[in-house]
Amino acid sequence: MKRHRRRGVAARGLWVACALVLAGCGATGPTAGPSPSPTPASAMAAAPMPTPGPTRSPSPTPQPTSTPDPLVASLYTGLPVTPSVAARPPIAVMIDDHPDARPQSGLSLASIVWQAPAEGGIPRYLAIFADQDAASLGPVRSARPYFIAWAAEWRALYVHVGASTEAASMLLTYGNGSYVVDADEYRWGGPAGYLWRTTDRAAPHNVYSSTPKLLALAARLGAKPATSGAWTFGPPGPLSGRPVGATISLQYPTTSVGYTYDRLSNTWLRSEGGVPSVDHLNRRRIAPTNVVVLTVQFGLLNDGSGKGRLEANMIGSGPALVATGGLIRQATWEKASVTAPTLLFDASGNPVTLTAGQTFVEVVEPSMPLVAQGGSMPPGGGPGLPQ
Repeated sequence: MKRHRRRGVAARGLWVACALVLAGCGATGPTAGPSPSPTPASAMAAAPMPTPGPTRSPSPTPQPTSTPDPLVASLYTGLPVTPSVAARPPIAVMIDDHPDARPQSGLSLASIVWQAPAEGGIPRYLAIFADQDAASLGPVRSARPYFIAWAAEWRALYVHVGASTEAASMLLTYGNGSYVVDADEYRWGGPAGYLWRTTDRAAPHNVYSSTPKLLALAARLGAKPATSGAWTFGPPGPLSGRPVGATISLQYPTTSVGYTYDRLSNTWLRSEGGVPSVDHLNRRRIAPTNVVVLTVQFGLLNDGSGKGRLEANMIGSGPALVATGGLIRQATWEKASVTAPTLLFDASGNPVTLTAGQTFVEVVEPSMPLVAQGGSMPPGGGPGLPQ
């Protein structure tokens, strides 16, 4: 706030005081004749008062114009973000995909979303929130080892509700930031206030949180921002030359997932169970810019639970499909260790370039039906594709 000082008031008071002194002390000298001496009051009456002129405020001091920090490319999407957003720690949230959990909240605002099989044939999501805020996200579900391995690529705050025996052991050993930063609802929900349970859905499909809450928890637990990304991103290029009619469909044991390329938005419109996938938070159609399909070997986990839990061979390499810009191409995925990134290479062995934007990663077993049509499939098809 600028502060202005008024001039003229003090100077005018000083002028009046001097007039009084001079009038009262009048100078002596020869005169032509006697004359009455003026009284101080008559002198003051005879003295002309100055006419106050307009006061002039000082010119404001020019203030330096603040220059906003230049935007930087997000490690997760390739889109421009502010440096403060880029400095956030990533938040990886286990999200339920049981029919009673749909529609989920926040998936349209995640930077990367993984979907993979779990026990009972019901898949689950791992949603990584890095660039956008979600006032509500969930329902949050329990941890599984292979989801921890994908969250570990970013040393993320890993948010879940409980865990399988093997996942709990993994988090006990590596949940201190060496793989992930463990954020279990059993400890950080309830009175702690970072996660909460709603009353409009039945347990266990009723645990939710938000990015502001989880960012506060990340700061409390010392989670750090990622220092490097896994993928290469590029600009979308001209939309007019892109193909139309490209589709991807895959079948989990209990649900089907489909994507249809939309040239106008340069995204893949997502459906699940034969209906459009819509974010419950903002009623927005879920439409990632990129779709990556990884073929991974799964098997029954012998943990003594009798619940049919799975283990996945997520360390190593395997076939993949990459759908971006209306094109569907064969690729290969590689992951060297639990904390190493999942890298994508094209048929020539070069890193795949994705279009800047959100990416959905669908993880499938070799036996799962997978069909990709249209776009620009190279001769010979791909995993699950007709030859």
